[in-house]
Formats: sequence, structure tokens, C-alpha cells
Amino acid sequence: MSIERAREYLKRWNLDHRIMEFDVSSATVELAALAVNCEPERIAKSMAFKADDKCILIVTAGDAKIDNGKFKKRFQCKAKMVPPDELLTLVGHEVGGVCPFGINDEVEVYLDVSLKRFKTVFPACGSSNSAIEMTIEELQECSGYKEWVDVCKNWQE
Repeated sequence: MSIERAREYLKRWNLDHRIMEFDVSSATVELAALAVNCEPERIAKSMAFKADDKCILIVTAGDAKIDNGKFKKRFQCKAKMVPPDELLTLVGHEVGGVCPFGINDEVEVYLDVSLKRFKTVFPACGSSNSAIEMTIEELQECSGYKEWVDVCKNWQE
């Protein structure tokens, strides 16, 4: 199960005990915000893309949208999301639970600058009914991110 994979991964930082599991779905930004009782923009959504011959994961704020022009400029390819039926194989988690914790080794993680405006955010933890609250510093440390990127739009205040 993907949540167990994320839980085992987060044990390295003694954060596994902070994973929240819900009786309701947290598979979308809106549902996750209701489940954790926060603003939708504080949900750290993880989106998987195919970039040439690799898979990349971009973690963004809940209100941010991928800007195709910025994405293409940064990654030198068109933003093409991983099809839902390939997520488990390519990333290690399924739709609704995609997160940067316990993913396949070859997946590169990028954090979008849209997250930097928050003290804490809520990424999923491998299932469609889980989340964890973490500081941006904890997210940086635990995500194994490669770098901060600016590939989103519609979030600037």
C-alpha cells in the first residue's frame, strides 16, 4: 500500500506519527482542504509529468496552475501529465495520493515557488485519504527535491 510506503519513508525524519488518515476522501485540493480544515491554497498538490525519458514530480500550492510556457522554458519540453493508469508504476503512488514521500528512486522532485508564501502546507501521504502538515523547511528536507522552480500561474497575490 502506498501510504505504508510513505509512512516508512517519513520514519527517517521521525514524521510518520504526524500522518493524518481520514474517513473521507482527500483526493482533490478541495476535499483535502475540507479534511484538514485549511484554505485550499495550503494543500501541497503533487503533479507527475513525463519529461522526455524521465518522470518528474512538481509540488505546488493548491491554487496554482501549471503555466505551459514557464514549464516548457524550464524543462525544454511540453507539460504532459502522467496518465492515471501509469502513476503507480512510474511514481509509486496512485491518483489522489501522489506525494514526494516514498516514490520511485528515478523520479525527480521539484518544489514550485507558489509554496513559499506559507509557513506550513499539507501534502498527501500516498493514499486518497491522508495528509501531513509540515513546514516548508520540512518539505524541502523530506521531499528529496532537486530545486525550486517557478512554473505556475494564477496564485500570485
